[in-house]
Amino acid sequence: MRISIRKMEKRDIPLKVKWINDARNHQFLHYELPLDQQKTEIWFKKTKDRTDRFDGIIEVDGCPVGVIGILGIQEKQGEYYITMGEQAYKGKGVATEATRQILQYAFTKLDLDKVYLYTECENISAQKLFEKTGFQKLGTEYGKVKNRGRNVDRFYYEISKEEFKKNGNPKL
Repeated sequence: MRISIRKMEKRDIPLKVKWINDARNHQFLHYELPLDQQKTEIWFKKTKDRTDRFDGIIEVDGCPVGVIGILGIQEKQGEYYITMGEQAYKGKGVATEATRQILQYAFTKLDLDKVYLYTECENISAQKLFEKTGFQKLGTEYGKVKNRGRNVDRFYYEISKEEFKKNGNPKL
């Protein structure tokens, strides 16, 4: 299985819409649902050339299976996100490898010093992924954001360039 990440392209929009609208994928996502194809095309046109974010597609053997990226890039840090869209590829190590690859990209090509994320406290499978790939849980945010009308608690995680390197990623 060859796992890779490439920059999102216009042709990926229908897949993103399908994946985000799939109830098996969006429980913990903070999107206005259902995601609309036309609005997503407008979003893509506005964001595709921005330098404060990287939106990517995870591929397995050339087949798109999910979205991944870094948002809000400023002051040498950015916020990580991932959604595995294709059910057949969940639980097979794809998200783990894709996360390592996006962190490698963030620390080398984007020259970030830190990558962080927030995840709802109930999202146990995501927390396992983050901790497996070296993110450290540093705090809890209580009820500051809403997800589908209800206040949710979130954990805050981060990983530094140095921690990533110490965790066996010598390519830095």
